[in-house]
Amino acid sequence: MDAPMLLSTAQWTIVMAAAFIIGLGKAGVKGLDVLTVLLMAMVFGGKTSTGIVLPLLCVADIAAVAWYNRHAQWSHFWKLIPWMAGGIVLGLFVGKDMDEGLFRKIMAGIIIVTILIVLGMEFRRSKDVPHHPMFSILTGITAGFTTMIGNLAGAFANLYFIAMRATKNDFIGTSAWLFLCMNLFKLPLQAFYWNNITVSGLHTDLYLLPALAAGFIVGLKIVDRIRDDAYRKLVLLLTLAGSVLMLLRS
Repeated sequence: MDAPMLLSTAQWTIVMAAAFIIGLGKAGVKGLDVLTVLLMAMVFGGKTSTGIVLPLLCVADIAAVAWYNRHAQWSHFWKLIPWMAGGIVLGLFVGKDMDEGLFRKIMAGIIIVTILIVLGMEFRRSKDVPHHPMFSILTGITAGFTTMIGNLAGAFANLYFIAMRATKNDFIGTSAWLFLCMNLFKLPLQAFYWNNITVSGLHTDLYLLPALAAGFIVGLKIVDRIRDDAYRKLVLLLTLAGSVLMLLRS
């Protein structure tokens, strides 16, 4: 087996922190995806980092499905999954040559606009949820496209479930199944078309698994203490903060 990538102590600290945050997110502390992407990109660069992160995401998704499986809402799953798959295929071809800085600025802008819309619904205390099929279609395509480009679909999935007023556990359980399926779908595409999943990268991931597991355990304890209403507000706040951070760093 190839050796893990040669990293300094500071770089190992950064990527361990990123793996810990992945675990937190998959356990239900949503909205931290952007921070993971930024930390990994600092060490490995944009496209290489997505090849390092994807196997970790798959492992964490399996843990999330095992823990939250009984809470999955399959009606939401089937509304989104085909459009997410289409978005992934689109991102597969477009993303190969796209300028990453421009992509992040565009996506951050879209996320912030969407958050403002959802915040408007919150302040009006409206109980209505979006019923038009285009809401699911556009969310699915955008989430699929952004997950292929930079593992950044979490923000769009978060806003979808907030808009749908999903309970905390339904939110986490359904998104766990969505992202497990999508990330497993992406694995061969990135391995054989983008060629950014390597043996040395997988070996590096092995060293990151303890940090990932620790993050997942801590995340479960945090989520267990948060009420549904507070959970919605926390996810909105973290997603907005992450979007602003990405916009500033682009």
